[in-house]
Amino acid sequence: MPSRSDRRLTGLAVTLAVLVALSACGGKKRPPVLATTPGGEAAPADAGEKAPAQPLDEGPDVRALEGEGAAGADIQGGALGSAEDGPLADIRFELDSAALTDEARATLEKHALWLQGRRDARVTVEGHCDERGTVDYNLALGEQRARAAREYLVSLGIAAERLRVVSFGKERPLDPGHDEAAWARNRRARFALAQ
Repeated sequence: MPSRSDRRLTGLAVTLAVLVALSACGGKKRPPVLATTPGGEAAPADAGEKAPAQPLDEGPDVRALEGEGAAGADIQGGALGSAEDGPLADIRFELDSAALTDEARATLEKHALWLQGRRDARVTVEGHCDERGTVDYNLALGEQRARAAREYLVSLGIAAERLRVVSFGKERPLDPGHDEAAWARNRRARFALAQ
């Protein structure tokens, strides 16, 4: 029968081997996109939205996509925004803020009217940030922005179950520029229609 110290050494060796194996599996991973369910709680990792397989590093062969996702072009009945915006235009935010501006509230009121006429439409409210700040900070701020837009729509009579919240932080810029004009365009909430 092995002695007590032999068992401890064996256990220590096994633990050390497991830790070495786990650290060998590491590497730079893209942070998860924060998603929440209509009730506001965090969604499971496999709840539908998947983060892109590789991080977006600007370069000669990589650029940010514009007009990505549902644009609402296939939805019948007049649109509120311009043709490129689809029926639900983006709203903008000030630097380091999730507070709705008067202009954002006016846009959301138009969105609420549009959504009330289309009771089967479901919307993912995406929170986006500019490139400044850490990944974690921007994911949190993006979620606050998306939640602020969602809560205002709910206060206007849109059912909470129809509105899903997701934060992309600074990972999906609308404008790849590195100046104030680009940053202002990237501080937004986007409304993607789900069919």
